[in-house]
Amino acid sequence: MSKLKIYNTLARDKQVFSPIHAGKVGLYVCGMTVYDYCHLGHARVMVVFDMVQRWLRDIGYDVNYVCNITDIDDKIINRAIENRESIGQLTQRFIDAMHEDAAALGVQRPDHEPRATQFVPQMLDMIAKLQANGLAYQAENGDVNYSVRDFPGYGKLSGKSLDDLRAGERVDVNTGKRDPLDFVLWKSAKASEPDEAKWDSQWGQGRPGWHIECSAMSNEELGDHFDIHGGGQDLQFPHHENEIAQSEGAHQHSFVNYWMHNGFVRIDNEKMSKSLGNFFTIRDVLKNEGGRPYDGEDVRFFMLRAHYRSPLNYSDAHLDDARQTLARLYNTLKNVPPEAAALDRNSEHSQRFIEAMNDDFNTPLAISVLYELAGEVNKSQSPQAAAQLKAMAAILGLLQQDPDGYLKGRKLPPGAAQEQAGDALTETDIARKIADRVAAKQARNFAEADRIRTELTEAGIVLEDKPGGLTEWRRG
Repeated sequence: MSKLKIYNTLARDKQVFSPIHAGKVGLYVCGMTVYDYCHLGHARVMVVFDMVQRWLRDIGYDVNYVCNITDIDDKIINRAIENRESIGQLTQRFIDAMHEDAAALGVQRPDHEPRATQFVPQMLDMIAKLQANGLAYQAENGDVNYSVRDFPGYGKLSGKSLDDLRAGERVDVNTGKRDPLDFVLWKSAKASEPDEAKWDSQWGQGRPGWHIECSAMSNEELGDHFDIHGGGQDLQFPHHENEIAQSEGAHQHSFVNYWMHNGFVRIDNEKMSKSLGNFFTIRDVLKNEGGRPYDGEDVRFFMLRAHYRSPLNYSDAHLDDARQTLARLYNTLKNVPPEAAALDRNSEHSQRFIEAMNDDFNTPLAISVLYELAGEVNKSQSPQAAAQLKAMAAILGLLQQDPDGYLKGRKLPPGAAQEQAGDALTETDIARKIADRVAAKQARNFAEADRIRTELTEAGIVLEDKPGGLTEWRRG
């Protein structure tokens, strides 16, 4: 059987995965800055690295999965002031919302979710080490900055040279930086900022910069040298580059062995962003205003059908196609109920699934194996084969709902009011209309039968006429 290979951004190549400690994996992923609802870009990070940690556990590793929460920064402070609420109230509300969204997507909780505000002493210790190592200095404005040109390895993750970076920078005399490439480690407190955004330090009152937060939290949770660091492609530079500079500058040795970055979410082939006005929150997508709400598994399936490193082009049509395909897989399990059985890892389908996942988490190829197996289940009507389909899909966090519940369900998205389900037909309504259609067919009133079917179709109800006059339905 093949060994797991991971595309390492640092090496710019796929590499056989070899953990620092046999049988154990330390995995750190940059999480959310909690001042607003999570968007589809956040959803992709959640789903991708949930898939990664699931596969690592499935192939036998003891995984320590850490995903941080940034609960202090400029945007958070400004939003709390605008809302006239405390920073703690704002961040807790959006942490709760983030957990609701993640649960809707079938994302398992990380082993640890450190919050930046809980690790300020560790950040101060790291800044002091950097200053002692000649890599940090305090500017006239009170900020403590990292001296980028004094760290020889800067640019090795992003492939950017200092000269190229310098050419695109302009000196801002108000920052007190010696070089425009330098970045802030400790921000001096402003009189206008609330007291809960200020901590005492040897450099005066202030708060940590964003980059130092992840270096300190990963160090505290996983040690100063660990296996895998992940995040979105947009974090590769400068955030992850700066993490390397901080961590290796403080400890004087290698920081992370494998760097993983998932691709952007794109809308009509443009990167999703607030500035472009093509920005979608997870709960707005699930709500699907004007249509039937999506199940969180629809979004998860849509995302896993693309390779994690490739761009993901979002559209309603693509999400509808994912829902229809997932419904067909659930129909297979509905028609052929699986027996209780563990995955047979020696079967042909399992072997190809494992090969795909070990090749840099190739979920599109792994899902194609699920399609093939579902086809065989439909032909053979074998409960044993159906059990293998369900067990294999479970590794990806798929096909674990009750099939009838998924196909007929009206699950409300996170944050939706109960009355939002009121416009949809209830199961009683649907059963009555199906009975009316049967009666119309028996009376040879085929025009009325067709009208009822059309009415149900327009309401998102798909009818399937079975032998013996039985009609089954699902939400399409």
